[in-house]
Amino acid sequence: MAKDKVDNNKAKELKKDFQILKNNLIYLDNASTTQKPKVVIDSLKKFYENKNANIHRGVYKLSALATKEYENSKKIIAQFINAKPEEIIYTRGTTESINLLAYTIQSIIPKGKEEILLTEMEHHSNLVPWQEFAKRNNFKLKFIRLKEDFTLDLEDANKKITEKTAVLSLAHISNSLGTINPIKKIVEMAKKKNAITIIDAAQSAGHMKLDVKNIGCDFLAFSGHKMLGPMGIGVLYGRKELLEKLSPFNFGGDMIERVTYENSTWNKIPEKFEAGTQNIEGAIALARAVNYLNKLKMENIENWEKELTKYTIDRLKQIPEINLYNHGIENSSGIISFTIKDIHPHDIASMMDESNIAIRGGHHCNMPLMKKLDIPGTARISLYFYNTFEDVDKLIIKLNEIIKKFNK
Repeated sequence: MAKDKVDNNKAKELKKDFQILKNNLIYLDNASTTQKPKVVIDSLKKFYENKNANIHRGVYKLSALATKEYENSKKIIAQFINAKPEEIIYTRGTTESINLLAYTIQSIIPKGKEEILLTEMEHHSNLVPWQEFAKRNNFKLKFIRLKEDFTLDLEDANKKITEKTAVLSLAHISNSLGTINPIKKIVEMAKKKNAITIIDAAQSAGHMKLDVKNIGCDFLAFSGHKMLGPMGIGVLYGRKELLEKLSPFNFGGDMIERVTYENSTWNKIPEKFEAGTQNIEGAIALARAVNYLNKLKMENIENWEKELTKYTIDRLKQIPEINLYNHGIENSSGIISFTIKDIHPHDIASMMDESNIAIRGGHHCNMPLMKKLDIPGTARISLYFYNTFEDVDKLIIKLNEIIKKFNK
């Protein structure tokens, strides 16, 4: 056994790095947000106590130190996804990253292209911005069909990616179904038709190794808080040559090169997209989170999650009342959704909370998908590297108690 392998014993050990998990909390809502290790929390505290200054504007030592750490964080994030530091734009999260593109991408869409292609499993954050874009620009929205096994229909994708496709934007991993989409293959299809490709990596960035050059996408977005980092900090990766062509999204300080009373010119990338005071401490803390993940190694995290997911699905399948919305371990992440006949997902989640077990119940910002599946929502378990077999066992015990109570 490799010394650095993440297994059940290692997961128990890693729990100690998370103060919130020391209170017998069984936390299984990691798709919503992950917990933060001490090193990340300490980073925020140390910044405010020892380094608090604005960046890029001061010649004094404190400002220079803050600037250096902020810029270094971009190098760490860039290396994490195999990008260049100037290709990393900080945003508030995946939602803002996609909105930034929806408000600026029109300038790089060639004439004659008039369709936006999404999938039937998209989070509202990768649906609503494009709905509004389509309304503003008189574009048509199309959707790659979801098959009965909860995977994308690649034949349908191939048919719908045409010369008219301006933008293809899709999730790497479904936040409701856990399906891992073959993004490299779909990006290759889109590139043959010269479509701009955008990947929503909110559910994958902290769970598996990402390589934007290997994927071949034009843009990729993810959120810090779903990968051990603070809330309010996110990333938009964009290919350098495309970012240079895009117009800014926000205007103000630090994104300008020169300003007169009559006109303004813009700073170089990525500063061109980072108007105003940034979430400096959040960016630095996100880099600390990435360093923590790098130390564990992403392949170790992914392998442990696969093992734990298989264990969880196998245990859930032993309960006849449970209906799983999951393709299976080979094409699935640690996100597992299910329903129990005649018990609302909110009731399941609420009763779980009585035993200090945190899961999610609802539509998971996937209302069109839930309508397609003809259900009001699901109960959702989402795993991370600090979860254990024992966490799952306690979940199963509680599920059986809930079913027994409702069947009285």
